[in-house]
Amino acid sequence: MTDPIGDLLARIRNAKMRKYKDVYAPFSKIKREMLGILKQEGFIRDYKVLGTTGMDEIRIFLKYGQNEDPVITDLKRISKPGRRVYVGSDSIPYVKRGLGISILSTSKGLMSDKRSRKENVGGEVLCHVW
Repeated sequence: MTDPIGDLLARIRNAKMRKYKDVYAPFSKIKREMLGILKQEGFIRDYKVLGTTGMDEIRIFLKYGQNEDPVITDLKRISKPGRRVYVGSDSIPYVKRGLGISILSTSKGLMSDKRSRKENVGGEVLCHVW
């Protein structure tokens, strides 16, 4: 797999279109950190790391509203393996005028766009979620 983050976003996108309650993805530390940000921002209910050795998996519990509408409207991969996108702390993009979030990989680790602006640090824009 050449783009594990793109694979994670595609799995979440496909599961929410089919209105699945949960979805499985291969484990990696960066995916765990991304899911932590999504949980903190209220886009997913929870996630759980399954397995103890070797090929671990992450179980992602998707979040839906009262009318069974998914909380995540869409996900978009910004920085790809063939084209990296970097931004300074003063030019971090707003997603849907603040209704969505950007996930950035910074020198202080992965963080949301709001936290990145607060800590005045830029980095690589991994994805937009709204």
